[in-house]
Formats: sequence, C-alpha cells, structure tokens
Amino acid sequence: MPAVSTVHPSTSPVSPDDDAREVRPRIAPRPARVRHSTSLWRLRTYLYPYGSRYLVMAVAAIAGVALSMAIPLMTQRVIDGPIARADQRGLLVLGTVAVAIGITEAVVLFLRRWIVALANNGSERLIRTDLYAKLQSLPMSFHGRWQSGQLLSRMMTDLSIIRRFLGFGMLFLVVNIVQIAVVVVLLLNLYWPLGIVVALSIIPVAWLCLVNEKRFTRLSRKIQDEQGDVASAVEEGVHGLRVIKSFGRFAHLYSGFERRTQQLYETSMDRVKLSSRFLTFLEVIPTCTMIIVLGMGAIATARGDLTIGTLVAFITLLLSLIWPVAALGFLLAMTQEAMTAADRLAEILDAESPLVDGTKVLEAPRGHLRFEHVGFRFDDADQNTLTDVNLDIAPGETIALVGGTGAGKTTMTALVSRLVDVTEGRITLDGVDIRELRIRHLRRLVATAFEDPTLFSMSARENLALGRSDASDADIEQAIDIAQAHFVHDLPWGLDTRIGEQGMSLSGGQRQRLALARAVLVNPTVLVLDDTLSALDIHTEALVEEALKRVLADVTGIVVAHRASTVLLADRVAVLSQGTIVAVGTHSELLATSQEYRELMSADFDAEVELEECGSRPHATDGHRSGARPEVDGEQPPDGRAPRHPDRSGDVRAEVAR
Repeated sequence: MPAVSTVHPSTSPVSPDDDAREVRPRIAPRPARVRHSTSLWRLRTYLYPYGSRYLVMAVAAIAGVALSMAIPLMTQRVIDGPIARADQRGLLVLGTVAVAIGITEAVVLFLRRWIVALANNGSERLIRTDLYAKLQSLPMSFHGRWQSGQLLSRMMTDLSIIRRFLGFGMLFLVVNIVQIAVVVVLLLNLYWPLGIVVALSIIPVAWLCLVNEKRFTRLSRKIQDEQGDVASAVEEGVHGLRVIKSFGRFAHLYSGFERRTQQLYETSMDRVKLSSRFLTFLEVIPTCTMIIVLGMGAIATARGDLTIGTLVAFITLLLSLIWPVAALGFLLAMTQEAMTAADRLAEILDAESPLVDGTKVLEAPRGHLRFEHVGFRFDDADQNTLTDVNLDIAPGETIALVGGTGAGKTTMTALVSRLVDVTEGRITLDGVDIRELRIRHLRRLVATAFEDPTLFSMSARENLALGRSDASDADIEQAIDIAQAHFVHDLPWGLDTRIGEQGMSLSGGQRQRLALARAVLVNPTVLVLDDTLSALDIHTEALVEEALKRVLADVTGIVVAHRASTVLLADRVAVLSQGTIVAVGTHSELLATSQEYRELMSADFDAEVELEECGSRPHATDGHRSGARPEVDGEQPPDGRAPRHPDRSGDVRAEVAR
C-alpha cells in the first residue's frame, strides 16, 4: 500500500479560503426556535467585516435626523425671539446657525450614502461568493432536485432584494421608528394636548402593519418562487432552442411561458392591490391628524395658550412625520420581501451535503481500484441502481463496462470520483476507501470525459486547461493530438477563440474531442471514459482509439463501451445487467462463455453491417479497422499486466457470427 498522509485543511494544496467557503458559509447557525425573521437575522454575520462602516452609517443617519429636527426648534426661537422683538442682530445670529445646521445636514447625508454603498456592496459580494461556493460543493443529487432557474433567481433576484434592504430598508426602518418616537416626545413637550392627538394616530398605523404582514409575506414568497419558474422557462428555452426550432414547437413552448408570466402578473397585482390599500391608509391618517392639529392649534393660539412660534414649530415637526409614517408601509413591505428572500437563500446555505470530505491523501498513487460489494440507490428510488458490484482493477489495467441501457454503467463511473456516494459497500483506491480521501485530491487523481460534455463560455485553451491550469503549450498540443481535436487550430483565433455557451457553436463530435483532450491533459491516475467516442465518425474514432491505447497503457482506465471497437481498448470486460456484474473476462472469453455479451456485441455488429451495406463505412484493406495497430498474440507487457487485445474487427465479426 502506498504512503498515505492525513492533511489538515489549512495545509491542503487547495486554497484554504476556497475550502472554508465550500464547507463553512458565513451565515450564523440556525437557532432552536425559528421565526419568520430568523433567516434575515442570521445574515448579520455578513455585515461584521464592514461593521465600522455600518456603525458610521447609523451614527450619520441619527445625526441627520437630529439636525433635521433642530431646524423647527430653531424656527420657534426665531419667531418668538428676534422676530417678535424686532431684534435684527439676534435674527442674524439665529439665521446663521440655522443655515449652518442645514449645510451640516447635507454633508452628513452625502457621507451616509457614500458609506452605505461601500458597506452594502461588500456584504452583497460576500453573500454571493458564499452562495456560489455552496452550490459548487453540493452533490449532483441536490442539483437534480432543483431547477437551475430557481437557483439563478436566488443568486440574482433574491440577493438584490436583500442588498436593497441592507442599504436602504434596514437603515430607514430603524431611523424612521426612532424619528417618530423622538418627534412625538418633542410634540408632547411643546404642547401636550396636541401631542396626545398625534400619539393616538399612531395606533391605527401599527394595527394596519400587523394586519397586512402575513398576507404580504405569503404573496412575496409566491412571487419570488414564480420568478424562479419564469427564469427556469427562459433558460430551458434558450438551451433547447435548437430542439424547439427543429420540431416547430415554438407556439407550444410560448403558451407555457405565457401561462407562467400571466400567473406571475396576477400574483404581483394582488400584492400591488394590497400595498395600495395599505399605503393609502398610511397617507390618510397623517393628513387627517394634520387637519385636527391645525384646527386645535388655531383655537389654542387664539386663546393665548400657544405662541405662534410654538405652533409653527409643532406643525413643522408634524410635517416631518408624514414621510416616515407614509414610508413605514413601504419599508415594512421591503422588510417582508427581504425576510422571504433570506429564507430562500438559507435553503441553499443550509443544505447539507451527504458527501463528507476525507482527510487523507495518497503520496504515490498507483491506481489500484476495487469495488467491494458496492450498492447504490438514488434518494427517490424504490430499488437499487447497483447491487453487490465487485470488481478489482489492477494499476495500469483498462476495464470496459458493457451493458444494456439502464444497466448502471454511468452510475458506476460516477461513484469513482464521488459525484455520488455508495450506499452499500465501498470503493478503494490503492487500498484506501475513497471516502477517506480528500475530495479535491481524489478528483485530481480521477479524470472523467462524459458522453455529453460540458464546455464553458471561454477560450478553447481555457476549456482544455480547466483541470490543469499549469499545462504547457506542449502538453496541450499533445492532448489535442490524442483526441484528434486539431480543428481548434482552424477556429478564427485558434486556441484563443472563445467558445459559445455550452459549446453550442461546435458539433457534438468536436465537443466530445475537446472534453477527451481536457481529461487526458490532467494526466490522471484513473481515466474514466463514459462513451466518449459516441459522436465521432468511424475514421476519427479509429485515430482516437489508436492514440488512446498509448494513454491507457500508463493509467488505470474505465471505459463505458457500446461498440465492439471500443471494447478492444480494454484488457478485460465487465458485463453489467440489472445493476450487477454478471461476467468478467477478456473479450474472447466472454464471447465464448457469456450469452448476454454475445447478444450485445451482435447488436453492434448488425448495426455496422447495415452501415457497410449502405456504403457508409470505409473498408480497411487488411481486414482491420482503419488506423488499427495489430499486436502480436501472447506478447506480455513489461509490467506483467495482461496483454492488451489487438484491434481485430474482422475477428470480432467472425466470432460473433459463429
């Protein structure tokens, strides 16, 4: 067994920051008692790195409110003092002070807005990066349950709602409540009978807020979920555009999309109606209060119970309450939206991955892979996809997995790199359970080329070097040569040509060849080829297979095969049927002993015969596949492994025919 070491996350070759983000989002722990506001409160930890800025922002906001309330009081002093006594000097002094207060308030307002932008954008960036890292760390089973549009909606729309709340709603909700309380106290101090009228007017405002809270919350959640559905429909329509056009199903897809947008429109209008009624009452109540105060204030002034300066100051302060009270409904609505958005974000940040990261790394990996009584069942399945799978793959050996549709071949390959985890038994690499290895380390040892490859909207060079960023130009060219991906040099800017999203600007065969080159470039210990050659033409397939023989000679290989020609790349073949391995042996042995294997190979042979009869397949003059390299029977590789089988398509046909 090779040397194995246990690695602490801080000493990992992987960036510590990336590791920390992957398993420990900054969101605060979930409390035992959960309220509607819990998720939003848990996001407070994202404010901590910018705590000093938020503190300055709060101080500036309170200072601004204090300065705005000082101006009416200064007005009272001016009217009852210098103006009443015709004191020009006193009027000049107090007027200068009032102007200074106004200028100071403007400066404080500018500083607050500037600091809000710095702190708010920083917190948004932290939340977004944590969300992205969390999505990358979650297993394929999670992504299989979620629509990508719903995830995108949370990353963009919900996060924007929270950003607006942090930058505006949170601050002014607190400031407005403080302002209302302070102004009411000042009004009671100026003239308590009118102050009581104002204080009583707050009761219906509070009642309206409590009555409308739950319904507004429900509508906000429904709207945000429906926005995610619309985003999913848009994404499916864009990615499936070629299929939609080819089947002429635009009208059908459009009608479905229109139904979703209509539902979103109706729900949004329900919320608008609710908000309109709510905000109307919040506008009416202060206005009615103002009318009552003006009438009572005029009577009190006529009786001599109230000075003109005090009445002006009272009315000015009351006017300063109209916007905070009217905006209270808008701010509470924004708060409810933010709470709902935070709940949706927490659904991602709190998602638990069944994949537990190991702590070990292999110092000198050899590639000895073993499946020991392996079983696997999907979360929503009633029965196992794989059952009691046992397979021993020696270092440097290549195994072909053969089986009918749904036999479990792709699932078996996904287990090797822990895209999903076994539910029974274990898989070992060089004697170590792969669940004990660090996931990032394991995935550096195992490279997979999928049948339906994913390419990214970046240059061809960047796509190739995705798994090995330090690859030299010579390494890239070698991988291109192996995968017969020379077409990249014919692109407008060669390797620097930007490939469209999902690589849709390329053919299926070109995408497969780039994905194969990307996997080969990693120089892995274990190379998994999941029917990677299915989209290639016969001639290109033969050239790629010839080059792959050299690559597979130095690595442990697992090849999902549907063609007899691909089977011949392997040293041995494992036949899967109904989720279990029913036969293992060389190609010749299985042709002689396995009826199921003969049927699978016969199906491929019949398909090839049909192609040849139609003149679609080139014939090799020597009886071998084009580009095949015969090998001397019985020749033993120097490392003592089983000899690789020559590429003998003619022999395959003969044996199957017999």
